[in-house]
Amino acid sequence: MNHSVVYSFIVCAAFIPAQSMASSQEIRVGEDKAYAIANRGEVPASVEHIQDTGNALDGSFTKTSRPCPPFCVNPLKIEQAVATVAEVEVIKFTETALHSGKGVLVDARPPGWYQKGTIPGSTNIPYSVFEKPADDPELAAVLESLGVSPRDDVNVLVRSLEKIGFLGGDDKTDNWDFSKAKTLLIWCNGPWCGQSPRAIRALIGLGYPADKLYYYRGGMQMWQSLGLNTVIPTDLSTYASN
Repeated sequence: MNHSVVYSFIVCAAFIPAQSMASSQEIRVGEDKAYAIANRGEVPASVEHIQDTGNALDGSFTKTSRPCPPFCVNPLKIEQAVATVAEVEVIKFTETALHSGKGVLVDARPPGWYQKGTIPGSTNIPYSVFEKPADDPELAAVLESLGVSPRDDVNVLVRSLEKIGFLGGDDKTDNWDFSKAKTLLIWCNGPWCGQSPRAIRALIGLGYPADKLYYYRGGMQMWQSLGLNTVIPTDLSTYASN
């Protein structure tokens, strides 16, 4: 049987129960929808509210005070050219950029946090990967998985023209071509977590276009405090192409 037909059957079978329950869901992700579908490659997941109105936070996300430093509350904008988004925009991102393959929802936390639960559709790329030296092979592999192309032996005249705004130079550096880079929406544990800001600043330093980066400041703490669901990942790889 054709692979795409099998996959379509599996997806439909998985979400028929969800569709039949949609009309009875008291808590919806928007006025016009009971849930959203987050597709990461061929792994569909449902983004929805927990329907138990008595649900409450537990564990570390119930804390109201943390030592600063290192857990200092982040400003609304961590980089002037990088847009900060909230939950509605995250859900929309999963339905648009993530669904089309043009975007990646990045869980920038260390793998141990990711394995405990993540926002549906997320890929784990720890912030520390983006802070590696420019010639590090792991950093190179991650950037290439995000649509970034390495540049070797760039002609001096060509590079000079790029630096003054010609030949699409705004999205290119001496080492990398970001013109086909994916859009990244990056998050971590919450407004007091410095991991996604560090990832974003490291990416900016590498030359990643700021207009292709989004910061979800609320992170896991706000996601859970609003009763939105999380998933235990089965794919523990950190590369966005997997």
